[in-house]
This record gives sequence, C-alpha cells and structure tokens, in this order.
Amino acid sequence: MADFIKKVGNELWFEENDRDSLKVSYKIKDILYSAKSKYQEVQIVDSVDFGKMLLIDGVVQTTEKDGFIYNEMIAHVPLSMHKNPKKVLIIGGGDLGAAFEATKYPVERIDVVEIDEEVVKASKEYLKEVSKDLKDERVNILFEDGAKFVKNKKGEYDVIIVDSSDPIGPAEVLFGEEFYKDIYEALKEDGIMACQSESPLLYPEVFKRTYKRLKNIFPIVKVSIATVPTYPAGFWSFTIGSKKYSEINKVYDKDTLYVTKEIIESSFNLPRFIENMLK
Repeated sequence: MADFIKKVGNELWFEENDRDSLKVSYKIKDILYSAKSKYQEVQIVDSVDFGKMLLIDGVVQTTEKDGFIYNEMIAHVPLSMHKNPKKVLIIGGGDLGAAFEATKYPVERIDVVEIDEEVVKASKEYLKEVSKDLKDERVNILFEDGAKFVKNKKGEYDVIIVDSSDPIGPAEVLFGEEFYKDIYEALKEDGIMACQSESPLLYPEVFKRTYKRLKNIFPIVKVSIATVPTYPAGFWSFTIGSKKYSEINKVYDKDTLYVTKEIIESSFNLPRFIENMLK
C-alpha cells in the first residue's frame, strides 16, 4: 500500500501532502487500482465524499464528483472563443475528461497526447464517470511526450489544451517558455491555447510566471478562475493564449454541469488581488 494511504483502525484514509505545509485527508472505501509506471505512481481510489479519484504520486488529479468543473473550464473556454474549431490537441488529459468535453463541439479531430499509458488505462477501466466511457472516432490517443510531439507541428491546430499535472516530474517541461513557443507555432493563425495555471493563492509564482511567459508570446492573454474543491485551496486558475480571439463566440453544448456562456464570461472578471499580481 502506498505511503499516502493508511489504515486507521478499520478505516482507510488517503492523505495528500501539499508542499509539506498543507495536508488534506479523505476517507476512502477501497483502492480500485494501483500501479507504478516508469513515470509515476497511479491509483484509483473510491472515496466517501468525492467518489472515485485519480491520484498521481499521491496528488488528486480528478474525481467523480467535481472533475467536471475543471474539465469543462479548460475545454469550453478556448473552444467557445474560437469561431470555427476543427482540429484540437490535448496535451496530457489522460483521464479523457477534457477530450469528452471537446467532443461536444463540431470538431473534426481531437488528438490526445498523454505520456503515461497507465493513466489512460486506469481511467478507462475505473473512472468512466469522468470521460463518460468516451467512444468517439474523432478522438485519437497517442502515448508520447507532449513537449516533443508539439515541436514537430507547424500551424496545424485550432485549439491546444495543456491539461497537465503540477509542474514537477514529467509535467515540469509543460510550464516552460520554450514549450509555449512551440505551442504558438503549432497553432493556426487564429489559434488559441489554454492551460491550467495553478492556485493564485498557494502557487502565486507559478501562476504569475505562466501569465508572463504567455504574454511574451501571444498578443492576447486572459486568465479565468473557478472553484475546484479537491484542488489545493479550491481556488484554481486557467490561462488563455490567443492569436486573434478575445471574446466568447458560442458555447455549443447545452448539457454541461458547470459552464454556461455567462459563467465563462464572468470567469474572466478577476478579483483585485489577482489583477494586482498580473501587473
């Protein structure tokens, strides 16, 4: 059993340790899946309050109960800003939740480039609630290094979504300026990218650095925020880099659980302390 899952009396508890200064514990009913890939440790646990949870190296990535908030925000914001998205690239996103949201748009192709096959395998088998047991012929899953993959693409994608874990381990390169430059080159002339940019409260330096790096590359950069309860502090950010579009065009799907056109528009209205961080 992993060090972050402990038996307390007759109960199982998973404890997430964030920066050795914040610990959050979840009572779990069972460990459904556990494997160690060449990149990281992957678990699916069934928790009492949040249902099934995907853990990577002891960190919550998504859950059955609140994962839709993150996935809808990271996918619908850029897709609703682009006027005619046809080809989408998702880097990371092995739980396939963002890919599922992208299928709600009239796109022609969705490439999911996930470095760790173990994440997709576990999610497909035990976390179907997040991807809704995704079966769509437009979705192509490639088990490759996303940073290397995007270097070979020039003007190919309308929308690129960087659905990465925290900037440690194999995901660290996905927060670098060279990577963002490669993303820019891989986008068409009116392309848009979106990435998760961590908690402005607990990870202010990562948040500010992500914004600054994208500002150095894209003519339009916007930050949106949402509350994702199982992420540290619950207050999460997403950053958009756009070559052309700055406003919401259309949210195609009516069957979302979190986003609406109004929710997306209001998500760009930032609290003053965040505006001050970005100056």
